[in-house]
Amino acid sequence: AALGRGFCWPRSGGIRGGAAMDLFGDLRRMNKRQLYYQVLNFAMIVSSALMIWKGLIVITGSESPIVVVLSGSMEPAFHRGDLLFLTNFHDDPIRAGEIVVFKVEGRDIPIVHRVIKVHEKGNGNIKFLTKGDNNEVDDRGLYKEGQNWLEKKDVVGRARGFLPYVGMVTIIMNDYPKFKYALLAVMGAYVLLKRES
Repeated sequence: AALGRGFCWPRSGGIRGGAAMDLFGDLRRMNKRQLYYQVLNFAMIVSSALMIWKGLIVITGSESPIVVVLSGSMEPAFHRGDLLFLTNFHDDPIRAGEIVVFKVEGRDIPIVHRVIKVHEKGNGNIKFLTKGDNNEVDDRGLYKEGQNWLEKKDVVGRARGFLPYVGMVTIIMNDYPKFKYALLAVMGAYVLLKRES
């Protein structure tokens, strides 16, 4: 077949180098000013993401305004990989039927389960019991030894909305750490080497 008039072979890569060689070649061709600009651009993206995250923490009152469901214990309400949006306003009373995200002493990962019982004392203190919709028994076996109820201080947030399966990327990155580092390296290289048109 004939080649069209506008066709030209790739400058680098293709036959000679590959993607890794292209990245190093681009870095060598950049002058210091361009490199500083790209590093500054990358730093601005990271700091903007951190500011958005901190802003969400202030607006929602939750230390983790967005979480990913990691297990199937809340099916059919939530599935593994669903992204949950949380709020945690301390004035709102906790009620039975509400879905909460809570931390238990001795466990690093928060748990997403439904409140099934609320015990309210006369002085205003509230204790409650949780259970996964897909579990046979309540969560007393998950709490720290000797603990039978959760308190408000254990709550990270309350589910207010969700996006189905959007968090699967997070699960894949946790299950395959090499994939996570490769993805971060590619994203970092893209931001550093991207040129303004």
